[in-house]
Amino acid sequence: MALALYAPGLGYYANASRKFGTMPASGSDFATAPEMSPLFAQCLAVQLREALERTGTDELWEFGAGSGALAQELLQALGPQVRRYTVVEVSASLRARQQQALAAFAPRVHWASELPERMEGVVVGNEVLDAMPVKLLARKNLVWHERGVTIADGRLAWADVLTHLRPPVEPTGTQDYLTEIHHQAEAFVRTLGERLKVGAAFFIDYGFPEAEYYHPQRHMGTLMCHRGHLADPDPLDAPGEKDITAHVDFTGIAVAAQDAGLGVLGFASQGRFLVNCGIGERMEAASLQEQAAAQRLVAEHEMGELFKVVGLHHGAFWDAVGFRTGDRTGRL
Repeated sequence: MALALYAPGLGYYANASRKFGTMPASGSDFATAPEMSPLFAQCLAVQLREALERTGTDELWEFGAGSGALAQELLQALGPQVRRYTVVEVSASLRARQQQALAAFAPRVHWASELPERMEGVVVGNEVLDAMPVKLLARKNLVWHERGVTIADGRLAWADVLTHLRPPVEPTGTQDYLTEIHHQAEAFVRTLGERLKVGAAFFIDYGFPEAEYYHPQRHMGTLMCHRGHLADPDPLDAPGEKDITAHVDFTGIAVAAQDAGLGVLGFASQGRFLVNCGIGERMEAASLQEQAAAQRLVAEHEMGELFKVVGLHHGAFWDAVGFRTGDRTGRL
């Protein structure tokens, strides 16, 4: 998965293909919330503004800034409250596009390819955890195997080997079961927790708490590919030409954060988070076309329920606006 996504010049996020867009005719593969409606970033800015004030910081850090659409809207919404906006981006091709998109904010925007030893500020990551490589575990006849890639008859194929690895929760039942474990995403959060000396972090992504992630009915796992606004389950087909993602185990993310000294501000569906941050009032003032686009962000059958938001903090807890109603921290 790491090679297919990030190998220099060949991986999906390292090549020059267009990734982000609202329609297949643009040559894009998928749309994220910032491309769908500016109201997403405007409402997220409400939470980020509060976090900057509560932590006494003036720098935003965005991981995996994609097309730069979210950064554009946040910089405009937050204005001089953000002295410095740092994008952590491992893709050289995406960095070039972001630099072009954010040229008007050039004095305040900087890029980095890795985390510094010490950070202060507020961190945001939209659909970044799902793109971190996972390990596949397959339970066959009640015996766990790690699923890897080999070559058979000149083609890529799956190969299963016995493993000591286990999911954090053993799925009930005796059926064969395929799932993922998220060592890299959890290691990233632990590193962030160790280096974020003052501040907070907010991650938005599709996923579930642990009990739902490893539910016995989710026996086919969550690994999925995206290309041309179509989804398929076969990452061995056309590697490097499509996105590969897995849903996020938010319990694992929260535990990793706590292990590194961060606290949990809250955990909510994206729909509830955006409502708490005022998307309803903004939609009332929008055109019908803008309302229809924003509705996809909050509707339960669209992105509102599948996507979740987790807030983390270093220092004193506060009643964060995005989680004031509908907080599901108790389900993590």
